[in-house]
Amino acid sequence: MPEHTKTKLSNGLTVLLKEIHSAPLISAWMWYRVGSRDEAPPLTGISHLVEHMQFKGTPKYPASVMDKAVARDGGMWNAFTFLDWTTFFETMPAGKIDLALRLEADRMRHSVFDEKEFASERTVVASERQGNENEPLFQLGEAVQQAAFRVHPYHHEVIGDMADIRSMRRDDLYHHYRTYYVPGNAVLGVAGDFKTREMLSRIRELFGGVPGGPTPARMARPEPEPPGEVRLSVEGQGETVYLQVAYHVPAASHSDFFALSVLDSLLAGPSNLNMFGGGGISNKTSRLYRALVDQGLAVSLSGGSTATVDPFLYYITLTVHPKRKAEEALAALDVELERAQDELVSKQEVARAIKQARANFAYGMENITNQAFWLGHSEMFADYDWFLTYLDRLAAVRPKDVQRVARAYLRPQNRVVGTYLPAGKAGK
Repeated sequence: MPEHTKTKLSNGLTVLLKEIHSAPLISAWMWYRVGSRDEAPPLTGISHLVEHMQFKGTPKYPASVMDKAVARDGGMWNAFTFLDWTTFFETMPAGKIDLALRLEADRMRHSVFDEKEFASERTVVASERQGNENEPLFQLGEAVQQAAFRVHPYHHEVIGDMADIRSMRRDDLYHHYRTYYVPGNAVLGVAGDFKTREMLSRIRELFGGVPGGPTPARMARPEPEPPGEVRLSVEGQGETVYLQVAYHVPAASHSDFFALSVLDSLLAGPSNLNMFGGGGISNKTSRLYRALVDQGLAVSLSGGSTATVDPFLYYITLTVHPKRKAEEALAALDVELERAQDELVSKQEVARAIKQARANFAYGMENITNQAFWLGHSEMFADYDWFLTYLDRLAAVRPKDVQRVARAYLRPQNRVVGTYLPAGKAGK
């Protein structure tokens, strides 16, 4: 794997660079340590809305100019807001990356939060929220997440609550932007076909003059130990019954994250932590697929957790077979989880689960956009060494580790069980 360099500018901006000369492309990702974790009512969803406004331009690069310039140079760009972070990226032909760097340096400091543009974008996000509310799995997932977190700000969805979206004002967003979009709260990751010394020199020219600003304080509201199992149901439109079971699990920086990743691969098939590449590994040989889908209790299932700063959730989501009940699917699920706790998994089965998880993670690693993604993403919840050692730490997991984390975390007292019931079936 190509070597990387890590530098911190005098204003606090962390810069990670990795030369990859396999294709004449460069991908640049600007990460800010701000997401829904940093929000509280009445401003839930503000990070996501600020992300939208960052595409409305600056005096130097108006919105229409930015979009056309990237497209004209053959590049792609996008942005994402999540629990712990907001990120913006551009993947460009190598000779055109300077445009992307200039855009990011400019909007770190000079984004225009026009009142009319804000009103329009708030309507767009409210419509997005309304669309989500028509989706059964969004309704169920939101209810489960809210039940799992009573104190911690992971309680609310990234998009925020509708009441907050509608009540937010332009000045709220601008204050959020000026607080969190500062070099000391940011990481720039660049991977691709460049020379490190030249790239770092250009980054210093463009970003070095941006005032550092104080590093914002993170909200400290740790979630208490769950008092016991929580069960809930959501009723809505449609014909399909869904079951979602969420277990409290540690943060990605915790050593148990790796054994839990192997357990996930064993139970439900490997999760895909990559954004661009990876995936494609079937879960049809997993224990839960064989016990639930092959036995006609569920139509489909998925499982997985995500890399977060604070302890979050391991989800198992089932589409219940139309001729079966959610309670039957849950009982069969519990049988398999108890088996993982009571019986030591064979070395061969653990080896296969590790192989699948490693393959799933590694498939996209030669993709330049994904390489640049990991430079910054891993810094959001740990550091880049987490990424570099991920495969080795998976390979070090043993059967006793899998059994231990199954016993420690996949207990009924540590979970929320949510069922989505179509209104007609709920009445019955």
